[in-house]
Amino acid sequence: MFVRDADDQEQRRRFTRRALIVGAGQLGALGLLVGRLYQLQVMDQDRYALLADDNRLASQVIASERGRILDRAGTVLADNIQGYRVGIVPARTSDLKSLLQRLARIIPLPADEQEKLLQRARRQPKTATLVVNADITFEQVAEIGLNTPYLPGVETDIAWRRRTFHGRDIGFITGIVGAIERPALDDDPVVRLPGFRIGKSGVERAMETELRGRPGQVRQEVDARGRIVRTLEQKPAQAGRDISLTIEVGLQAEAMARLRQERRAALVALDVTGGEILAMCSQPVDDPGELVTGEAQQSPPGGDDPMMNRAIQGLYPPGSTFKMVTALAALDMGRADLRERIDCDGDYVYADQTYRCWKRRGHGRCDLHRALRESCDCYFYELARRTGIDALSAMARRLGFGQTFECGIAQQRSGLIPTPDWKRARFGKPWHGGETILAGIGQGFVLTTPLQLAVMTARLATGMAVEPTLIRRDTGKPQPLGLQPQWLDAIRRGLAAVVNEEGGTGHSAQLSDAALQGIRVAGKTGTSQVHRASTDRASADLKWEERDHSLFVAYAPAEKPSYAVAVVVEHGGSGSTSAAPLARDVLEMVLKRDPGGRHTATTPEPNAPPPTPLKSGRGRQPS
Repeated sequence: MFVRDADDQEQRRRFTRRALIVGAGQLGALGLLVGRLYQLQVMDQDRYALLADDNRLASQVIASERGRILDRAGTVLADNIQGYRVGIVPARTSDLKSLLQRLARIIPLPADEQEKLLQRARRQPKTATLVVNADITFEQVAEIGLNTPYLPGVETDIAWRRRTFHGRDIGFITGIVGAIERPALDDDPVVRLPGFRIGKSGVERAMETELRGRPGQVRQEVDARGRIVRTLEQKPAQAGRDISLTIEVGLQAEAMARLRQERRAALVALDVTGGEILAMCSQPVDDPGELVTGEAQQSPPGGDDPMMNRAIQGLYPPGSTFKMVTALAALDMGRADLRERIDCDGDYVYADQTYRCWKRRGHGRCDLHRALRESCDCYFYELARRTGIDALSAMARRLGFGQTFECGIAQQRSGLIPTPDWKRARFGKPWHGGETILAGIGQGFVLTTPLQLAVMTARLATGMAVEPTLIRRDTGKPQPLGLQPQWLDAIRRGLAAVVNEEGGTGHSAQLSDAALQGIRVAGKTGTSQVHRASTDRASADLKWEERDHSLFVAYAPAEKPSYAVAVVVEHGGSGSTSAAPLARDVLEMVLKRDPGGRHTATTPEPNAPPPTPLKSGRGRQPS
């Protein structure tokens, strides 16, 4: 009896222990469950509410209409054509392949194109729109609408296509638009839209933010299968801003027609007061709009790249057009005097090296005025030696070389203004004095663009730090260069003498139009050597690619500058032969149109000697 009672008590104790253990386990599990529910529903409420909304709500970005590009007179250079496109959201159909086959009955969709679409659909999210055709007709849109019940997931919308005008004259300035290859993580979501286009070159690229506008947005409620239940909110897109250029298409077309007489050339004409670019020309050039459609012709042999805008991308030794930089650097450093004369016998010896003047018999004793007028190399060799490369480089940058400008066009090249540090980093070699000598006349390592040459000319003409611009806007008054007025006046008198005095190298730049009688041009010729063969042989005896580049920079009127122009003719020979007449013709175009409304004919100085035509001869031409 007692044994049975003991057994019963032992069993009850065991049961109680087991019950307690099970109960504790259940209580612990319940606690974990309650804790987890509390975390999910209370502590993480905001997080999961957002995730739930993401599953329930779909947000779609709407691209805005791109802004137009106009010339200074309001002529449309680039605008948009409203079209239609059709796409498919794969998440809204159970059989994409058969859907494409049904859609092919309405719009042309060959079997190979259908296969490509299927492959693209596998690589992108199912909720992303698969663009089937970006250019369909309104009739096709209407037929798709009538067959909506049989085309689940198919949607149509408006698509803007870019249209350009005057492409061969100005298209390389306005630029092109194209699809973005690989959007970055921090890019605007609108660039991920199927078929979205961004600026790829020219003004389209530089002014992308203003032209693009602000995208709109549509928020919709969708079911578990991604089907739209209702539209909750719609924010319309804001069209991009219209951009007005400083260029007038009529002047640009006239200048381009003149430039096409050369094989390779470039020019820039600008208003010297506000820096407005009035013409920017490059030859040869293709219409960029044809490049998009595949109609552009292949580049001809010999490097005549029509894809390059030589006005901002062509790099050329400036030759004697750089001599004003050397003169101002020497004056600024106190290493030269306006009345000092330097002997030129045709050769300049430095460190056992002989550097020749273009005039073999020399110019005799030259002051700054004569050295500029007759482009004496030996005079500027000596100034460069005294001044040093650091001061030359600093003055060059002060006048606009070695830099790009925020002027509204992309893909500019900065050229090269060398320094000892640059050479050491580039070649691992020290700077030599002979390289300074060459830099003093714009040869050696020095490289520049026609745009930079035009900016330099405008700054010399005004004494102000003129900034170029292609976009019509209030740029404010430029700041002074900080150079002594008497130095700038001496440079300007020398540049006027180049064109208008006996012995000047730029007589061919004198205006010939009867309507512009009395207006004097100031300028500087430049001849940059590109092949050693041109040292001892006349240009006519050389192959085209061995001839020197021809350069000319000028402004007019000489007494009260309004407009500046810079011209480069590749392999055109001396600056007086090709570039100066071209610059004259373009200045006449600008002055007759007078977009700034400022120039007036002036009477030449009564004591100014009549111009003397230059005589051609063998050997190196005057620079």
